[in-house]
Amino acid sequence: MTRSRRLALLAWIIVAAVIVIDQAVKIWVKTSFYLGEDLEILPWFHLRFIQNNGMAFGIELGSKLFLTLFRIVLVGFLVWYITRLTRAAKVPAGYVACVALIAAGAFGNIVDCVCYGEIFTNPYPPLTAHFVPWGEGYGGIFHGYVVDMLYFPLFSFTWPEWMPWLGGREFSFFDPVFNIADSAITVGMLAIILFYSKYINSASVDEKAA
Repeated sequence: MTRSRRLALLAWIIVAAVIVIDQAVKIWVKTSFYLGEDLEILPWFHLRFIQNNGMAFGIELGSKLFLTLFRIVLVGFLVWYITRLTRAAKVPAGYVACVALIAAGAFGNIVDCVCYGEIFTNPYPPLTAHFVPWGEGYGGIFHGYVVDMLYFPLFSFTWPEWMPWLGGREFSFFDPVFNIADSAITVGMLAIILFYSKYINSASVDEKAA
């Protein structure tokens, strides 16, 4: 097997694995937890079922339709980019793996946005969601909510009373609730910034045949 084919196989295995695990966990949480339910696994790790309209870690940015279409365009670009990367002679496998993680994470959240509004109910607590025939769900295509569940309240404290503006307030770290797709995107991006930034333009030069 050529190096190009090995890199391609590595990339698509990572993409498939992240998408399958991400969706399996999301579907399990959505159909087993009521909205807002919190299960403490360890003091610093909870499963907390929330939904969001926005990007990674619940950030709101622009309209729901815009965000969904942006994700779709991004994934299309990343698929093209991965294809180019696998043919570049000097690109390390680690960089390809990082880009694959980002693509997989983006696609995982696209599934929620495109499909979940069509195939799931969205009941009020303490009821849990269940599957329905396509088109009978809580929202139209492109308007599904992204499912989040990973919550890491690592530590918390109360600011001293003498501190201006903050005195007496509770501070906790880390508050955002996220999912496996968000994790894949974050790990991929951080690894590229720390270890592989010099390879970002490598797919446009020194390309070799597969």
